[in-house]
Amino acid sequence: MPLLPPTQPLSATDQVQNLIMDSADFEDFLNELARFSAHQMAGDGDDALCGITLLRDRKAATIGWSSESAREVDEIQYSLSQGPCLTAAKEEREVYVPDLFQEDRWGPDYATAVASHGLRSVLSLPFNLQGEAKAALNLYSDVPNKFDGHAAARARDFTREISQALRLAVRFSLHADSASNLRATLESRTIIDIAIGIVMAQNRCSQAAAVEILTEASSNSNTKLRDIAKSLVESVGGTGAHTHYQEPGNARPGQSA
Repeated sequence: MPLLPPTQPLSATDQVQNLIMDSADFEDFLNELARFSAHQMAGDGDDALCGITLLRDRKAATIGWSSESAREVDEIQYSLSQGPCLTAAKEEREVYVPDLFQEDRWGPDYATAVASHGLRSVLSLPFNLQGEAKAALNLYSDVPNKFDGHAAARARDFTREISQALRLAVRFSLHADSASNLRATLESRTIIDIAIGIVMAQNRCSQAAAVEILTEASSNSNTKLRDIAKSLVESVGGTGAHTHYQEPGNARPGQSA
């Protein structure tokens, strides 16, 4: 009986294509992609967090995350309007933070807030989406200098390999049901930003300190950050928050899309 040829391991592209086929919707695919990316980049038995940032219409949001912790760490950058993943996506270049304890490119608030989550190193790599939207893959580790040398090269190759799959997924979503998904994400960002402002006013503290207070309350109560924020806003008399969101292709005369 002839021997069957050995089964070749699937490439990252093949595995991502399988994720697309097996995912129920766009959001499910992105979360699976983030978990897959975290697993691929961790290596050596270490753990890693991964988030996927999308920039569109001057709004930033994490559209895929390997865990709730990864999403919350990404949210710190959006609250401060600066950080490695925003720089990587906007400027379309790789950004590496070897050790948060020695990082000051985005001021002390960013590094302090992220390090307080037990993290030490960050690597953000841009995706080549070739369109109006921009995106970046954000990797976090509790090990300093985690993404040096070989690990960084592997991350670059991996990001380049899956860029086409992500580009196709984003383009498809923008013409299908992503409008509602992105709207919900941006609404969540609005309520969190309002809650941060309330905490800053009540405690006379910095943005980073306010973010840390909210994330700690979320962790201690095992409640999602946006639910904590919503409760806080409602407790001070808020009746709800609304994000101004323009449907693609529905700009009024005289407005740009």
